[in-house]
Amino acid sequence: MLLCFSSSHRTAALDTVERLERRADEVIARLAEPADGVSGSVVLSTCNRFEVYLDLQDAAAGEGAQDAASDHLVDAVATATGLASHDLRESGILLHGEAVAEHVFSVASGLESIVVGEGEIAGQVRRSLEGARERGTVTRELERVFQLASRTSRGVKNNTELSRAGRSVVRLALDMAETRITDWAQTRVLLVGTGRYAGASLAALRDRGVTDVRVYSRTGRAAGFVANHDIAAVPLDGLEQAIADSDILVACSVAPTVIVDAAMVEAARNLPGALERRLVIDLGLPRNVDPAVATLPDTELLDLETLRAHAPLPELGATDEARALVEGAVAEYRRASAEDAVTPALVALRSHVFDVLDGEIAWARKRGDTTPETEAALRHLAGVLLHGPSVRARELAADGRAGEFADAVTALFGVEPAAGRLVATVRADDEHDEAAS
Repeated sequence: MLLCFSSSHRTAALDTVERLERRADEVIARLAEPADGVSGSVVLSTCNRFEVYLDLQDAAAGEGAQDAASDHLVDAVATATGLASHDLRESGILLHGEAVAEHVFSVASGLESIVVGEGEIAGQVRRSLEGARERGTVTRELERVFQLASRTSRGVKNNTELSRAGRSVVRLALDMAETRITDWAQTRVLLVGTGRYAGASLAALRDRGVTDVRVYSRTGRAAGFVANHDIAAVPLDGLEQAIADSDILVACSVAPTVIVDAAMVEAARNLPGALERRLVIDLGLPRNVDPAVATLPDTELLDLETLRAHAPLPELGATDEARALVEGAVAEYRRASAEDAVTPALVALRSHVFDVLDGEIAWARKRGDTTPETEAALRHLAGVLLHGPSVRARELAADGRAGEFADAVTALFGVEPAAGRLVATVRADDEHDEAAS
């Protein structure tokens, strides 16, 4: 059974999400420690979302065990991040079972993003699964639900208008900057960082006609970025001058600390030939730009808090279509889960029937009473007889009644689904041997 803790721009202040995102590695390490009832985990950490997914063993699926698993999850995150458990619960939601599948399908499809329909989240969901694979914390159930989430996001992208406009946090920021820019073709832009939004930012700027773009990386990665994107790099000691020469600064680094502070921007403003006005767009979480920058003269700051407040309403028609696709994926997941629930009982029943049949055939062979044609007919008959119970088992499972079928198999045949072939009553050949004597 799946369990999810989610804290995002919908449930918490972004500084809380920022703190969680910054300590994601510690959370991952904490969850890697063995815990009763927990089979595996996946952690999804983005600029406005922090989520932990756990796969609980069957023994942990009861209500009391679910509560214990929830407490374990919240306590693990609290210990790793230094946040109080109470504050974590206040800043997030806990989901169980099928609700987890619906949630991750919606997240991967961009329906839970600051800008509904943004495309970056699908890749982030995919990479979170890949990271869990590398750590060896993925279970069959987590693999299935995340794979289906990625497939659902592709369906939303290919079959609705939700993401075809290329909407994203980057483009929303540039849309908001539109009234401040007279001529994009004459606008000089500085990218700070080569992180998650750098490529998307550059593409969005070029779509508006911007040609003068430079990039700065405090870790020396600018050279690789410019080689792939055909722009100029700023020297490691040239950040202040680059700020002075830029109309727009777009901060998009994955650095866990502030890169551009108020003192740096003030110093840049006072350099000879510095531009008088500038717009600073901070797409980093944790923040790349000190909020105090907004207090400087002729300097405007757009950060994720501002973008969240001004995010446009979703296009209702496209969103409805996307949610219908998500609902279809949830129904598919429900059917697959139902079949999984009844499979052990079906396997046990089939094993029992064919074990009895093999015993009968073996006994008949001893007596010389069988032929290949007779054996084939008997096996076919067994398959025909099992078809009806198999269909009924799946119908019961779809109604949430898989346990009734398992109980019936045990009551009628003395077979425990968990044990499968290992449970037997009296061997048929033994019975015949006793009768023959």
